[in-house]
Amino acid sequence: MKIGLRTIKTVIAASFAMFFAQLLNLLYAPAAGIIAVLSVGNTKKATLLTAFYRVVSLIIATIIAFFIFNILGFNPFSFGIFLLLFIPVSVYFKLDDGIVVNSVLVTHYLTEQSFAWQIITNEFLLMSLGVGLALLANLYMPDIGKNLKEEQTIIEVMFKKLLAQLASGLNTPAAAKKAQQTCGQLVAYLHEAQIKAKRHQQNQWFQEDTTFATYFTMRRGQVLILRDMINLLDQIEVEEEYVADMRYLLQTTAKTFGYDNDGRELLQLIAAIGHNYEESPLPKDRLEFENRARLFQFLQLFTSFIETKVEFSSNLEN
Repeated sequence: MKIGLRTIKTVIAASFAMFFAQLLNLLYAPAAGIIAVLSVGNTKKATLLTAFYRVVSLIIATIIAFFIFNILGFNPFSFGIFLLLFIPVSVYFKLDDGIVVNSVLVTHYLTEQSFAWQIITNEFLLMSLGVGLALLANLYMPDIGKNLKEEQTIIEVMFKKLLAQLASGLNTPAAAKKAQQTCGQLVAYLHEAQIKAKRHQQNQWFQEDTTFATYFTMRRGQVLILRDMINLLDQIEVEEEYVADMRYLLQTTAKTFGYDNDGRELLQLIAAIGHNYEESPLPKDRLEFENRARLFQFLQLFTSFIETKVEFSSNLEN
């Protein structure tokens, strides 16, 4: 059984929140620990937003409860009416996360049958200790920047492999299955990398580092284009002279594929190949026409693949 960092931070935050609540002689001190447990998020910003929204939610809950309980009395029926109003209001203002915890805190007003300032202060101190200790616990977040750079390297190796499989798969329908498997693995790997990049971005307090998130988004767009190209592989069956240029283009891209390759030279090569296709003799029959049309579509998709990288590189330069 593995105990993760978040679990350790949650234990520390909850224990200290409860300890300080007892030290301050607050009523219902264990509630501070429970609030801390519910407030330790995956990232610094997620925890900060949770803290803010829950405090705002407590203010709203206290105001609604004050009027309901003072009009209808401190009883279970009044609490039901409170929930009938509080839940829709929370949902409307997108404060859903505070519904459960603040409904529990409102029961303290119900139990004490009072809205004296001491009781209201007690509830806000419980909330402050819970979310405050959660924030302190989350001040430390391991920097996963190095790990994300390793993810970049792995992804680029997988792209090279996929591009090589596409090259060998031209005019070889059976080879398309290997490319499909590699593509599926790459899509899944990119999805996980995007999640990590988002987490890294959310752990920056002031200036968000969007470099990794933008990079993985760009690569995901590219792999989806390659997936469309793979779907065409088993439909292309033309004479070798017509696929030779396309195979060379894919092999060249595989060899030069990397973060620093802006793709501009590859666009020039694509333009030259497109010109060769235009100068080639017309198809002899309908079947040849359809196959060459698919090959041209294959080339157009690959053009979009390279243009995606060119646009990414241009945005980095600006």
